[in-house]
Amino acid sequence: MKRIQTLLIANRGEIACRIIRTCRRLGIRTVAVYSDADARAQHVRQADQAVHIGGSSPAESYLCIDKIIAAATRTGADAVHPGYGFLSENADFAEACEQASLVFVGPSAASMRKMGSKAGAKLLMQAHGVPVVPGYTGENQDPGLLQTEADRIGYPLMIKAAHGGGGKGMRVVRASTEFGAALESCQREARNAFGRDRVLLERYVGKPRHIEFQVFADRHGQTMHLNERECSAQRRYQKVLEESPSAFLTPDLRARMGAAAVQAAQAIDYCNAGTVEFIVGEHGDFYFMEINTRLQVEHPVTEMVLGLDLVAWQIRIAEGQPLPLQQQDLTPHGHAIELRLYAEDPEQGFLPGSGKIERLRLPAPTDSVRIDGGVIEGDTVSIFYDPMITKLIVHGADRSDALRRMRLALADCDVVGPKSNIEFLERLVRHPAVINADIDTGYLDRHLDEFLPKPDADLPDLARWAVASAQLLEQEQVQRNSSADPHSPWGESDAWRLGHHGKRVLAFEWRGQRFELAAHGHAGHYRLDFGTQHADVRHARLGDTVLTLEIDGQAHRLQCHRSGADWLVFVDERRYRIHDVPAYAFTGVDKGGSDKLLAPMPGRIIAVRAKRGDTVSEGQELIVMEAMKMEITLRAARAGTLAELRASVGEFVEADALLVKIED
Repeated sequence: MKRIQTLLIANRGEIACRIIRTCRRLGIRTVAVYSDADARAQHVRQADQAVHIGGSSPAESYLCIDKIIAAATRTGADAVHPGYGFLSENADFAEACEQASLVFVGPSAASMRKMGSKAGAKLLMQAHGVPVVPGYTGENQDPGLLQTEADRIGYPLMIKAAHGGGGKGMRVVRASTEFGAALESCQREARNAFGRDRVLLERYVGKPRHIEFQVFADRHGQTMHLNERECSAQRRYQKVLEESPSAFLTPDLRARMGAAAVQAAQAIDYCNAGTVEFIVGEHGDFYFMEINTRLQVEHPVTEMVLGLDLVAWQIRIAEGQPLPLQQQDLTPHGHAIELRLYAEDPEQGFLPGSGKIERLRLPAPTDSVRIDGGVIEGDTVSIFYDPMITKLIVHGADRSDALRRMRLALADCDVVGPKSNIEFLERLVRHPAVINADIDTGYLDRHLDEFLPKPDADLPDLARWAVASAQLLEQEQVQRNSSADPHSPWGESDAWRLGHHGKRVLAFEWRGQRFELAAHGHAGHYRLDFGTQHADVRHARLGDTVLTLEIDGQAHRLQCHRSGADWLVFVDERRYRIHDVPAYAFTGVDKGGSDKLLAPMPGRIIAVRAKRGDTVSEGQELIVMEAMKMEITLRAARAGTLAELRASVGEFVEADALLVKIED
């Protein structure tokens, strides 16, 4: 048994920082690797040593096996932790580490390869008694045979690319007559995305839940599970909320699924940390989906409920030590929930964001609130990688308590710079389907509008009165601080006139709507007028994050504070970001769609659909960009002639760069 002295982390961002924390506690020296884009990243700053390994794109750096092995050799590392993503499930990488006499903190290459094909994995699990979805996984891909097998399995059924992932190469077929066309479409997409068009057929499970079991195995023949995590809240097959334990499982179902998870791990001679994922039907029927041969993004909820450090367990097993606990020793406590705070714009189809984080306010870590992040205020969210800002994990005495703590934690979050999904997450944890634990993997996609702000929603009157009062108090404080004589009436920002306080006009903008208020009064006592509405404000006081005031005799205590150039105010547990604007400003006339097309974010041009001089129509596709691992289609905002075209295929453009100009 050899103790690890120096660990190279073949990853970046949040997971690299998280591994460094455990290594620091264990007294293990850490080596980070970084790309051009990550030269000043947090994982580079926190590690004991850092090695540059290439360009900004993953293909030039974090996916380069040779460069990572060379960095480990050069720094004297004796082990490599792959984190998750990138090379974490690459059998060739695990094998390369072994050949370089480096301990790979994860399973063997042989175990990974057994999970490389969905069809092969399904047959293997079936042979070892693990429940699998009824279907067909054979190599014979004759369309006639596949049609026959589909009719045998029954409808609805799922056609899935055998070598696919990420939601690509999947079709739901609800009738025999639809099968042929769906098969051709699925094979075509699989061939384009993965280079292979083999498919498998599965019975489609209606309203399925996604429940996974954390498993661990050592080199001494011991395998155990660390209970489940429910990840049914998903959007386009991507997990949004994870929790443990699952409110759906009965003790009997938990025991049967846990036993099946252990069987699955043993079927591939597994060692170290892994996750066995199951699809669970409405009536408790469960089926094997896959084994993720790495640590999961959502592993902190297991750690919070069980009081364990799974990275420490990984390192211990990689060193050849036995599992530190037996199955019967697990003592779960309470309930844990995890959310992922992303730089993305839910109202624009969850378009990923990038750029400098001007302000990042997060809840203070406590025994019940955990923050796992990879960026801090002032850092930049890069276009080259996943735009996650941080993970929020909370622990409560039960599920209801955990949801309450998560709502409070989200209220303490504020991001200025790139757009974020905070409001989406706040709506998510207040939605009845989540509160009642009645959500399946397709619910968010079917009801996404329920989790987004309504376009025609009105700003609550209380938010309007509150932000106006806060603005008045701030103006008065600024004036007092800048006045040479704080006792002089000329040092007050109250529009004072002989015999009375004059009128002050305040202007704000909320979701593109401008509104103005007239204010009379001073020092927390105001009369506010908005059109025909009036409010009598008394005893208004503004602290760092809280505004207290009386409105028409009723007392209120609201979360309210500056957020960059905006005010952030919470009313009825909803946040409202309100921008203060000049009271007197010229407003031009909108003559229709813009004549300019700007890059919404930094990225690479991958397609140009028109040429200079073309006549284009409103909404016509002009340019396709690739950024943050997504394709973004840019369309003409108006009809006209393409007067300028400043984009070519393969070119990298910055955010707000002018790409197209349209003339009448």
